[in-house]
Amino acid sequence: MMPIGPLMIEHRLTDRMIALLKKESRGMEEGRVDILLIEAAVGFFTTYVDMCHHGKEEEILFKGLAGRGISPEHRSIMNELIEEHERAREIVSGLDRAKDKYAQGSAGALAEMREKMMEMTGLYPAHIGKEDARFFIPSMSYFSKVEQSAMLSEMREFDRQLIHKVYRDVVERFEKRKAE
Repeated sequence: MMPIGPLMIEHRLTDRMIALLKKESRGMEEGRVDILLIEAAVGFFTTYVDMCHHGKEEEILFKGLAGRGISPEHRSIMNELIEEHERAREIVSGLDRAKDKYAQGSAGALAEMREKMMEMTGLYPAHIGKEDARFFIPSMSYFSKVEQSAMLSEMREFDRQLIHKVYRDVVERFEKRKAE
C-alpha cells in the first residue's frame, strides 16, 4: 500500500463529518442546534483532522517532499494545502469560540457558529478534492518503493504516538494551571 492510503481513508471520514455539519447548518436556519455535535466536530477537527491527518501530511509527507526537486506545480499545490490547513485551524478555533458564546447565551452566537460551519463545509471538500486528485498520487512519484514503505511505517508510528501526546498535553496543561 502506498503511504497515501491512510490519508485517503482519513479523507472519507472527514467527508462524513462535513456531511453532518451541512445537515446541522440547515437545521440552524430554523433555530435548532445540536451543541453536542458542534462540540464533537470541534474535537474531531482539532484532534483527528488537524493533529492526526494534517500532522502526517506536514510532518512526514511535506517534509519528505521539501528536500526533493518537486515540480513548481506540486510545490505550489503543497503551499496552498499548508495555507488551507492554517485557515482550517482558524475556522475551527472560531467555531469553538462561537460554541462557547452560544452556551453562555450570546445573541449572535448561533449565526456565528453557522457561519464557521459553512466556511468549513466550503473549505474541506475542495481541499480534500485537491489532495486526492492533484497531489497525493503524483507526489508518490518523488519517492522510491522503499521510501514509500518507510513513510507508511512512519505514519503508523505517528498515529500510535498521537493519543499519548494528546493526553500528555492535557495533563501538563492542568498541572501548570494547578501550580499557578
